[in-house]
Amino acid sequence: MSDDDEGNAVLLLSFGGPEGPEDVLPFLENVTRGRDIPRERLLSVAEHYQHFGGVSPINEQNRGLRKAIENEMSLRGRPLPVYWGNRNWPPLVEDVVARMAADGINRAVAIATSAYSSASGCRQYHEDIARARQATGPTAPAIDKLPHFFDHPGFITANADGLSAALTRLPAGMADQARIVATAHSIPMSMARAAGPQGGLYEQQLRSTARAVVDAVDHGRTVDLVWQSRSGPPQVPWLEPDINEHLIRLAAEGVPAVVLSPIGFVSDHIEVLWDLDKEARETAAAHDLVLERAATAGTHPAFVAMIADLVEERLAGGPRTLGTTCPAGCCLAG
Repeated sequence: MSDDDEGNAVLLLSFGGPEGPEDVLPFLENVTRGRDIPRERLLSVAEHYQHFGGVSPINEQNRGLRKAIENEMSLRGRPLPVYWGNRNWPPLVEDVVARMAADGINRAVAIATSAYSSASGCRQYHEDIARARQATGPTAPAIDKLPHFFDHPGFITANADGLSAALTRLPAGMADQARIVATAHSIPMSMARAAGPQGGLYEQQLRSTARAVVDAVDHGRTVDLVWQSRSGPPQVPWLEPDINEHLIRLAAEGVPAVVLSPIGFVSDHIEVLWDLDKEARETAAAHDLVLERAATAGTHPAFVAMIADLVEERLAGGPRTLGTTCPAGCCLAG
């Protein structure tokens, strides 16, 4: 590490997930605290985690991403320490920031595992950082969260490669007939349309990413954007259409095959493995639709290189050449 990097670090921010069966309900209660989620919905989602032994795949995926970032920075001659902190389950960001301070870290560049503008995907991470720094006190490092990266070529390339590979897995002759369907986590309409400097950008950014990913594979080809993983009370409007309803509609229209492109997610965690690989696949099979699912960005080399590029750019104090800033007042909950 050069003298210029002394005291610098990278902080990987994520959502968190249970590490065993006994963690599942306490984790879900942390996630939904104050959100008026019906108890039966929590128990239903808990069953999804128990299907995987009560262990969320997101934790191991974040360990892999953390290691990939460390390796990439080392290859560039900048072996910065990479810390990992979660919002909802250990390692909690408050504990990690305290450890960073104890380790002598003065400044960190934070990357969140969310590419888009929304209250939960952006604003809350700013709040997590502020809360953790306040808890640590005057020795807390300065932490600069990187902007949204939905439009970064590294993120687009990683998703495009996943889409291209999924198309090749279709039965012979079906790739040209398949409908490409991009998916993302649904959020309440009030949040999606929230006021502020970046109000309403969540859906716009996802449409932009879907278009860019598909154009990188087959320029101008049709792509649908649909939503999944709704968790709120039924009387509250959320973004639609739901993925399963859309699959049924496509089957009725005579579409023979679908390729799902989960651009709204950075890794293949529970909402990808359950909501798409199980529920959506079952819906497709019940309506004679051939279905393939593209991989998420994960630890794709282009995605990891993107993170390293953004970290180096921020540490150098250069202009924010890509991504969207997130000033106070944006990404509101609605």
